[in-house]
Amino acid sequence: MLSSLATWVQDVIEQLGYLGVALLVVAENVFPPIPSEIVLPFAGFVAQRGSESVVLMIIAATVGSVGGALIMYWIAAIIGDDRLHAFTRKFGKWVQIRASDLTKAEEWFDRHAMSAVLIGRCVPLIRSVVSIPAGFRRMKLIPYIAYTFLGSLVWNIALVGAGAILGNNWERVEPIIATFQWIVIVVILAAIARLAYVVYQRRRALKTS
Repeated sequence: MLSSLATWVQDVIEQLGYLGVALLVVAENVFPPIPSEIVLPFAGFVAQRGSESVVLMIIAATVGSVGGALIMYWIAAIIGDDRLHAFTRKFGKWVQIRASDLTKAEEWFDRHAMSAVLIGRCVPLIRSVVSIPAGFRRMKLIPYIAYTFLGSLVWNIALVGAGAILGNNWERVEPIIATFQWIVIVVILAAIARLAYVVYQRRRALKTS
C-alpha cells in the first residue's frame, strides 16, 4: 500500500508540479497516511533535475502546509471547547482523564501556544496534531498562521533541500525521518506514562489522607 501511495505521490508531482506539491501537502496535513517524507524530498529531486525551482517548491509546500493546518484548525474550532469538555466529563473516566486535567492542559497551551505551534510544526507526528488544540482554544488566527508558516518553512526547507541535494538518492530521507518518528513516539509514550503515574499518585494520596 505504501509503495502504491508513493508511486501516486510521485505521479502527482511529475504532472502538476508546484500545484501538485501544494495539494499533496494540504492532504498530508488532513490525512497523515500521505507521507511528507516522500512528498517533500521527491519535490526537491524534481526541482534538482532543473525542471522546477527548489525555492518555489519550498514555497508551494509551505502554502500547502498553512492551508492544511487551517482546515484542521477550523474542524477543531467547529467542534468547540464545550463539546470537548462534555466528552471528557462523560468518557474521561475510562482513560483516567478528569475535566480538571483537561483544563490544566488548556491553560498550559494558552501560555505556550506560539512556541507549541512553531516547534510542533517541525516535529513528525506532532505537525498536524498541534492544529487541534489551537482550534479548540481559538488561538488568534494571525499569530497561528504566522507561526505555522515559519515552523512549516523550516520543515520544508530541510526535506525539500535534502531531496535536492541527494538527487537520485532522495529516498534515503525516508528512513531518517522514520527513525526520528520512533524517537518522538518513545518520548510521547514516556510523557504519557509519567503523567499517568503522577495522576495515580495524586489520587492515591487523596484516598489515604
